[in-house]
Amino acid sequence: MTNTETTMTIREMCDAFDVTPRTLRFYEAKELLFPIRQGTKRLFTKRDRARLKLILRGKRFGFSLEEIRQLLDLYDHGDQQFTQLSQTYQIGQDRLRDMERQRAELDEAIDDLKGQLEWGRQMLASLEVKEAAE
Repeated sequence: MTNTETTMTIREMCDAFDVTPRTLRFYEAKELLFPIRQGTKRLFTKRDRARLKLILRGKRFGFSLEEIRQLLDLYDHGDQQFTQLSQTYQIGQDRLRDMERQRAELDEAIDDLKGQLEWGRQMLASLEVKEAAE
């Protein structure tokens, strides 16, 4: 495999992961990605691609960038990823509890809004009947 087959340019990364160049530069500045620099050109390795996939998944689940960075840094801890996986699992459980709580609050707000809209519909209907009778 040649170097061009194992690395991707910033444009190729953007196309493959549906992100902007600004996003990739931001993740690089936050020390989440470590592309090879050739002058002003950035070349992303297979490791960068795997890290970006995990970053995007972590963001989707509501992990902070600092949590994601710390978890990614545990990859090289030397214990066959046990520390990384166990901490990811714990943070994931915490995040799931938060999401389920938020969903319950949202379900309650939706039910309340539906009730208010039904009350409003009934009020409008009674006012229309009253106005039509006059």
